[in-house]
Amino acid sequence: MTSSTRRHFLRTAAVLAGAVPLAAAGCSRTDPEQERQGGGTLERARQDGKIRIGFANEAPYGFTDTSGKLTGEAPELARVIFKELGIGTVEGVQVDFGGLIGGLNARRFDVISAGMFITPDRCAAVAFSDPEYIAKSAFMVPKGNPDGIAKFEDAAAKNLRVGVLTGAVEAGYAEKLGVKKSNIKTFPDQPSAYEGLKAKRVDCIALTRISLADLLSKHKGEPFELTDAFTPVIGGKEQKGAGAFAFRKADGDLLKAFNDKLAELKRSNRLLPILQPFGFTQADMPGPNDTAAVFCQG
Repeated sequence: MTSSTRRHFLRTAAVLAGAVPLAAAGCSRTDPEQERQGGGTLERARQDGKIRIGFANEAPYGFTDTSGKLTGEAPELARVIFKELGIGTVEGVQVDFGGLIGGLNARRFDVISAGMFITPDRCAAVAFSDPEYIAKSAFMVPKGNPDGIAKFEDAAAKNLRVGVLTGAVEAGYAEKLGVKKSNIKTFPDQPSAYEGLKAKRVDCIALTRISLADLLSKHKGEPFELTDAFTPVIGGKEQKGAGAFAFRKADGDLLKAFNDKLAELKRSNRLLPILQPFGFTQADMPGPNDTAAVFCQG
């Protein structure tokens, strides 16, 4: 995203210290019928002055730092938007990435704040905000990019070995764009992919530029670099990934309020400065036509 956010392998589930349990139904101050339908979150959060967000502890999207603070592009964006909506406190609940949608709909938390990619399947279960970022692809390669890789077609033409993550979209991109299946090497996570590149078991790693930038930042001084970001084109269609927040379908008022504030941040050029400390650049910013509806259609 994802992407990351966007990964289907599991991470250890835990609840962030300080996260609070759901309020008992008898103590609710929201409309009872609205709560029975699963909504009412915006009203309750404004009354309580706090809201719970679900995250998967994946940098740079949503994670706890070495001091135990919940941070990342999505939690920091959440803090800005919810504060402007009159909700001063954001509390985190950490779960496996694969448990985020189930946890949201079970009301363990109120919003998914994990840079999750918008997909048609997920749109059937939750309501997505408009994207906060668009993830382009890139490669991590040895310094100087000796094989001259710029896109998957280059790796295919030069018979190169491409490292990807388990369950990641890049494996499909590589195969559909001509990389031999035997040359697509799968790794369970980013650190193991990096070790594979370092040991020359692969010639490059393919991931989102955002994820690779975060990975490279953990290995400063090592003899690797990133290629320019690009968008794969398969069958004449651009393969763009869009990271967004997810809400329960009943929480239409919360979704609208969030989207309105997100649109304000985009119009006033305030979005990038929030995401920039986590490796995001202007190239990752959504365009005017990058809406949740577009990505839900696939």
